Parts: sequence; structure tokens; C-alpha cells
Amino acid sequence: MATQNFTLDDLKRILLEGAGAGEGAGLDGDILDTGFEELGYESLALLETGGRIEREYDIELDDSALTEAATPRELIEIVNFHLGAVARAA
Repeated sequence: MATQNFTLDDLKRILLEGAGAGEGAGLDGDILDTGFEELGYESLALLETGGRIEREYDIELDDSALTEAATPRELIEIVNFHLGAVARAA
């Protein structure tokens, strides 16, 4: 079974679908290490994003992991860790 990767483009798409465009810096450019708050996404938007990720990728994310992920890079790493765990269990 091939391991599915969650990418920055996947995250951008899900953020826009669930919470719309943030009021901060936007999602263009190098945003991997830009804080979600700076991008205009607060914790409620991230929880919605997490729910969408869980449904689309069939994984379960801990709410605290979602609220502790301060940047897109951190959230992508969390999602990919969970995707890898699912692939290892299969």
C-alpha cells in the first residue's frame, strides 16, 4: 500500500474550503513557517480544518495537536505522521 502524503497545497485547499481566505497574509508564497494567526486563521477555523482532513483522509487527529500546530509546516507534519501510522497498520 502506497503512503499518501499531505502537502501544503492540500492544506491550502482545505483551509479555503472550510474557513475561506484568512484576513492576514493570505496563502500565497512561502507560508510553511508563518503562524496560522498571522495568516488569519484562529483555533475554530483550525478545528474545522482538522475535521475536514479527518474525513477526507480517513484519519483521527487529536484536538490538542490541531490547536498546538502553530504553522502550516507543523500541521502538515502531524497529518503525515497519522497517515504513516495508518499505512503501517494496514
